[in-house]
Amino acid sequence: MKLGIIGLPNVGKSTLFNAITQAGAEAANYPFATIEPNVGMVEVKDRRLDVLSEMSHSKQIIYATIEFADIAGLVKGASKGEGLGNQFLSHIREVDALVHVVRCFDDGNIIHVEGSIDPVRDIDTINLELIFSDLELLEKRRDRVKKQMKGDKSLQAEHDLIEKIIAALEAEKPARSLDYSEEDLKLLSSFSLLTMKPVIYAANVSEDDVVSGNAYVDQVRAFADQSGDETIIISAAIEEEISALDDESKAEFLDAMGLADSGLDRLVKASYALLGLISFLTTGEMESRAWTVKKGAKAPEAAGKIHTDIERGFIKADTISYEKLVEAGSIAQAREKGWIRSEGKDYVMEDGDVVNFKFNV
Repeated sequence: MKLGIIGLPNVGKSTLFNAITQAGAEAANYPFATIEPNVGMVEVKDRRLDVLSEMSHSKQIIYATIEFADIAGLVKGASKGEGLGNQFLSHIREVDALVHVVRCFDDGNIIHVEGSIDPVRDIDTINLELIFSDLELLEKRRDRVKKQMKGDKSLQAEHDLIEKIIAALEAEKPARSLDYSEEDLKLLSSFSLLTMKPVIYAANVSEDDVVSGNAYVDQVRAFADQSGDETIIISAAIEEEISALDDESKAEFLDAMGLADSGLDRLVKASYALLGLISFLTTGEMESRAWTVKKGAKAPEAAGKIHTDIERGFIKADTISYEKLVEAGSIAQAREKGWIRSEGKDYVMEDGDVVNFKFNV
């Protein structure tokens, strides 16, 4: 999973990126401090693996990972080359989902490119640039398809789909706001539209507002709710502070702040839900590990995440839920109780399944 962190300059993108990846990206108080996208891998800390590792006496724990890309601040006119322009819009096309950081704090020492704090205006600025970029791409594609249609009428469906999306974009609606048939979605997979990408709005607040939010956050949430997008409250400043702490100190800090979990934890959960992802788990003496699959994936597809040979030679999946395994106390005791199920090729994986695949090639 690759997430692109986007937003206007000086909204806290790079500070947030630094905090969640500890990658040391430059976070400066002037526009375009980020030129090439900074990329960092983040482990998805899954407490279930810690328990399984202790149960199995595993030599190592391997968490799932998310790749974050900190993409330079966009400005009004970016789709026409303003600021650093289309160079960065092209970077966004490579990610699975967008984390749109919106400034929801007042600080006279940090410049705002528009001169004032207005979250909805800022969101509209970014969204319009994504729309304009998609429009330019689709208009070029439509012209190409029209020429090809003179000798190939099978392209009519693609032409009609392009026209449908262009009409939505011209009404300032993102491509993801439309309904699509399965055939449409197959065609869309080659379009690489920015406005098809799912979005999480990250309302970046000061430390004082991280628990309760503020009026700016309310504006972001009201805007996001209209399109069914999610809003999370995050404080880049707090994330920066806790990024350097060990687990025990981090827990104490969050407790003192009145927070159940960090902004990164909330962002990861929201990202998994947004992209329809779940984790299944494997455990043994060598390692305890989390594997990420799409919700609805069947057992052989999940097996293929481990190795294509396991998918090809799939026989069955010995499966138990994490909660049931913990209740049993060990794999051996779960087996004695008859709690481990043998699932076949049609089994749909559930989040937290602890699995041992049997295969033959």
